[in-house]
Amino acid sequence: MRSVADQSVAELGGRLSVLTRQKSDHVELDGLLHRLSESSHEEQLPVLLDLYRLVFPHAFAEESVLWPVMRRVLPDGEELTLQVEQEHQEVNELVTGLEDLALGTPEREAALERLAEVLREDVRDEEDELFPRLQQRVPVTQLRLLGIAWEVVSRIAPTRAHPIVARRPPGNVIAALPLSVLDRSRDRLDALRLRGDAGPADEALHSATAALTRAAHAVEHHPALRRGEDPSTRVDPKPGTPWGLIGAGALVAVAVPIALVRRRRR
Repeated sequence: MRSVADQSVAELGGRLSVLTRQKSDHVELDGLLHRLSESSHEEQLPVLLDLYRLVFPHAFAEESVLWPVMRRVLPDGEELTLQVEQEHQEVNELVTGLEDLALGTPEREAALERLAEVLREDVRDEEDELFPRLQQRVPVTQLRLLGIAWEVVSRIAPTRAHPIVARRPPGNVIAALPLSVLDRSRDRLDALRLRGDAGPADEALHSATAALTRAAHAVEHHPALRRGEDPSTRVDPKPGTPWGLIGAGALVAVAVPIALVRRRRR
């Protein structure tokens, strides 16, 4: 079997093929990992934001669209996809852990190194093993249909780490809408904050993103979002989920951008 990395767009099924889309994202990921390794501690933050916005929708679309097909058409599809789901789970846990690690600490640098290692491992597993096997089993027309479905799902998928949510349907599908709204609102606020021109609003932006993070982690704990997961990717949630944070986070997601827009107009 030839690796997807060594095939042309035509060989992969054309521009719409899910394999072409996957390869394109993997090339972009490699560039981001190189940027991350060359960044100073302060420069890491915007690079990580770009990395998250690429990696998590990509993985979510794989788990929702591609892996169910592979489990159906490959005799060892269960084993192959579970290995990648375990890699995705480790990425989620590493990124969640980064939220509590200060810039420049040895612990944070070790976590970033492991994150890059797991992501590159994931790419190799997919390009050299999973996707060539899928290519042998399904026609080009189906690869293109899968590519369209994958693209749609990735555009509405969460953009942050959620280690407690199931890596499989139906739990991850149920999680898509609430977590995507919270994550993408947080992305917008973080982008404003990292631009460095928020001025007096910086503290409000920081508080708003923290509230959105807590709200998203609260949503994760709903039992419906854990349905379908394999025991090997299961993380036991902490008791006493603060459900009130969900409503507060949603309110912040709407109120803070409106307030900032009004402030700039004055």
